[in-house]
Amino acid sequence: MAERLGAHAKRLKTVRELLTVKGSREQGRFLIEGPALLAEARASSIELDDVFASRRAYEQVPQIPELEASGVPVWIVDGRTIERLSDVESPTGVLAVARRRLAELGEVLSRAAPVLVLADLNDPGNCGTLVRSADAFGASGVIFGRHGVDPYHPKLVRSAVGSLFRLPIALASPWEVADAAKAAGRAVIGLAADGSALALEAFASGVLIIVGHERRGLGPWEAICDSKVAIPMRGGAESLNAAVAGSIALYEAGKLRKMGDL
Repeated sequence: MAERLGAHAKRLKTVRELLTVKGSREQGRFLIEGPALLAEARASSIELDDVFASRRAYEQVPQIPELEASGVPVWIVDGRTIERLSDVESPTGVLAVARRRLAELGEVLSRAAPVLVLADLNDPGNCGTLVRSADAFGASGVIFGRHGVDPYHPKLVRSAVGSLFRLPIALASPWEVADAAKAAGRAVIGLAADGSALALEAFASGVLIIVGHERRGLGPWEAICDSKVAIPMRGGAESLNAAVAGSIALYEAGKLRKMGDL
């Protein structure tokens, strides 16, 4: 039976630190919240250090006792403690501490499929949506710029809805990406308003697709692009949300791959 943990336990102070990027990186761990994400993490063999649950969640979520039986420490905490560990308005009563899992660039580029590159984007919701699109449209992985949002930001983890656990995720600078792409014989394409109109031919060789910041554009990442493309628009909107533009490009690249051209 799971042990009850007091609100002032030292273990909980360490867990609260995971709500910050600094704490997550220093500990090499991150937070997962909710039964659905817990199930996704388990299905993807994400290593779990601890599970924290309210009494009600422990009794109603079958996978929690199952994880406990498999050797994962499970702790019962009260509702106020769950609120202190969560960064959402309505906590689910289930939190888990998982190990960060970052890949080398070579692993991300190991499959003959498009790669999503996030050019120092800092909105966790947009980035999580893009990771989900990369998963949905068959990308081989996602590369995050070193100066953008942390891949394991709590909001990003939630927005990716499990896709973060399934894809290889890497951190890199523009120059590291340029060297890796050259070594792998991959073209690098940037999404930019001043690019040529997006066409299927742009994705003919398993490209790296760089999505830039909505206001700052590609920034230093533009220097490593072999070409730039733009999403054609017929309406009156001045620009597209980064998550929308990146998702359209990933769909087009995935569509061509499905046709057997990649």
